[in-house]
Amino acid sequence: GFLPLQGHVVRNWKVRWFVLLQDKLLYYKIEGGKKEPSPKGRILLDGCTITCPCLEYENRPLLIKLKTKTNTDYFLECCSREERDSWALDITGAIHAGHPVQVQELHRMKNSFKLLENISLHNIVERMYDSSTGIKLTRNLDQGNRYKETFTGSALVDWLISNSFAVSRFEAVTLASMLMDENFIRPVGVRSTEATRSSDPSEKFLDDSTALYMFAESSKKNTSSKEEVHFNISELSGTIVKQGFLVKQGHKRKNWKVRKFVLRADPAFLHYYDPTKEDNKPVGGFSLRGCLVSALEDNGVPTGVKGNVQGNLFKIITKNDIHYYIQASSKAERVQWIEAIKPLT
Repeated sequence: GFLPLQGHVVRNWKVRWFVLLQDKLLYYKIEGGKKEPSPKGRILLDGCTITCPCLEYENRPLLIKLKTKTNTDYFLECCSREERDSWALDITGAIHAGHPVQVQELHRMKNSFKLLENISLHNIVERMYDSSTGIKLTRNLDQGNRYKETFTGSALVDWLISNSFAVSRFEAVTLASMLMDENFIRPVGVRSTEATRSSDPSEKFLDDSTALYMFAESSKKNTSSKEEVHFNISELSGTIVKQGFLVKQGHKRKNWKVRKFVLRADPAFLHYYDPTKEDNKPVGGFSLRGCLVSALEDNGVPTGVKGNVQGNLFKIITKNDIHYYIQASSKAERVQWIEAIKPLT
């Protein structure tokens, strides 16, 4: 699948097509909408160590770090926590392929929970406040309101795991729920507040990038001015239905670029982001109301499509008759995107 990779010489980000083998991770360059036949590079997994979650880059919270036995660092970015954890588990399995006992232990740790007896909630909160290693406080939007000094539920889960307070996401959610029950942190915004009404204790704290929390004594929300957001607040406030990397043809130059697509409902919008950029702002997007979406045949190049593309194409026509040509990584992924988009049109 597609993952942004940080370069070694020039420390910029490039999107590459990754293929995981038993002993190595290959990555390929995409040119003209098609994967090049020879790999651009390879990461040898023998003796590799993996860090996930990796919190070395504040504005890139979904990183996996691989350190080879020659001490070369590779940073790979995923588009969701589910995708990141899936890649991390598969890569870890490949690293320890010759040691089945270690693989079994990884799965056991992932699916079990036992809170360490020596963990103090007060100690965790003190560590969370630390200016250099604590939880990063940011401004976040919720239902058109901007909240200062908040963190997302999934960011706290990542932080608890990376600081060895928990070994699995289930364990970290349980620990975060205890922090909320003891009034060290509190929910802010609709998503996280509504979850506290759940009768199931395991669902009161959300491992979710749209659920906002803050320290209990932190200041309350303040509303932002519209000038701070390039896109209308309402179109970015919808529930995320699906997200992932797809290849999109440009409108003017007709070249193909990998973009991170985010599909939202209520209101129904499809936005796309440049994963090589440091900011997390859409570079384009449109309302799905009145749109037509359909798969394109793989035999031959359809009218309007330029370049020797890989296949698995689909087209979205907006109600203003703007045509978007998008390429999925497989037929199954194309079907998934079309089925997710159609009900929102």
